[in-house]
Amino acid sequence: MSAEVTPHHLSLTDEDLAASDYSTDFKMSPPLRTRADVEACREALADGTIDAIATDHAPHSPVEKELEFDQAANGIIGLETALAVCLGLVRQGAFGERRLIEALTAGPARAFRLPGGRLAPGEPADVAVVDPTAEWTVDPERLRSRSKNTPWKGKRLTGRCTYTIVGGRIVHEGKADR
Repeated sequence: MSAEVTPHHLSLTDEDLAASDYSTDFKMSPPLRTRADVEACREALADGTIDAIATDHAPHSPVEKELEFDQAANGIIGLETALAVCLGLVRQGAFGERRLIEALTAGPARAFRLPGGRLAPGEPADVAVVDPTAEWTVDPERLRSRSKNTPWKGKRLTGRCTYTIVGGRIVHEGKADR
């Protein structure tokens, strides 16, 4: 048995939704909850009750999101912001850096019985090179996702994947806008 949590459910609350004036960039399923619920998710991740962080990347076109809140599609994009959002939680003391790495790598691999998720002889050498100090501003127009539905629009985040290596090949090279 396994359990997952998303970066947005570890960091955003129903108060953030209200403060956004119910922007559909904050509409997701399950919906955002109270600060106490967020704290419970953080504690469960820290103690291993929750074993994986999933981005829950749910891209939607403007046609699906630029509607009245009740009619807009659920979901946000999360691939490009997940690492920085979670590193921010590490810096706040919500859980440790080791726990974060485990929850983003080995935890999901185990949950889905996939090879990888760790560096060891005989395992796929898929590697993400991270710059935990890279500062950048979330500009939906500069994200690689074709969708732009993110609650972090305009926010300054710290931490970025600078290289992704899969099967010995660089498949992603990112730069921070310092």
